[in-house]
Amino acid sequence: MLQKKYISFFLLLLMAATASAQKAERDFIRKGNRFFKDSVYVDAEVNYRKALETNPQSTVSMFNLGNTLAQQNKLQEAMEQYVAATKIEKDKNDLAQIYHNMGVIFQSQKDYGKAVEAYKQSLRNNPKDDETRYNLALSQKMLKDQQQNQQNQDQNKQQQQDQQEDKKDQNKDQQQNKDQQQPPQPQKKDSEMSKENAEQLLNSVMQDEKDVQDKVKKQQVIQGGRLEKDW
Repeated sequence: MLQKKYISFFLLLLMAATASAQKAERDFIRKGNRFFKDSVYVDAEVNYRKALETNPQSTVSMFNLGNTLAQQNKLQEAMEQYVAATKIEKDKNDLAQIYHNMGVIFQSQKDYGKAVEAYKQSLRNNPKDDETRYNLALSQKMLKDQQQNQQNQDQNKQQQQDQQEDKKDQNKDQQQNKDQQQPPQPQKKDSEMSKENAEQLLNSVMQDEKDVQDKVKKQQVIQGGRLEKDW
């Protein structure tokens, strides 16, 4: 009997705590909404974060916080809140709004491919949203133009590269023609002696020839004269 009373009392405390947390969450969201309406986005962000601290699974707080961050140009943080909300939210209309806002951020960043996918997800959850359908059509057109511009840039870049290659080939051909038209220049051989060396060699030969002639004359004198023996 006491055990049942203890369990009942615990359940009452749990219900009271849950109700208190839910009330605190709603109060923070309301305050955040008032600040958001007055364009006081910093204070709105503070209250939405407090609401998330109270209930980390609150997709309303995530969505509103994402909107507030987007207004402060904190687009990456805003996208993180939207993505987190899509993983929890089950209501199709709420999912449609989340994906729509994701598409708006992608569109503002000129990431039209992702914007198209986000708008398509939004329309899958709410096919009657004309604003989303218009944004989808606009993003599809911008994506097509972006791809066409990129293709043109790639073609222009390729043409410039081809022109540079052609110019290099022309310069190469001109240089080859110029080399063929010039007369061949005589090349100095390694064995070619200098004028000074030639003169030295000639003098040496002449000196050798003189020495030979002197020896011949001397021999002729000795052979033509009379030799006396010294006993």
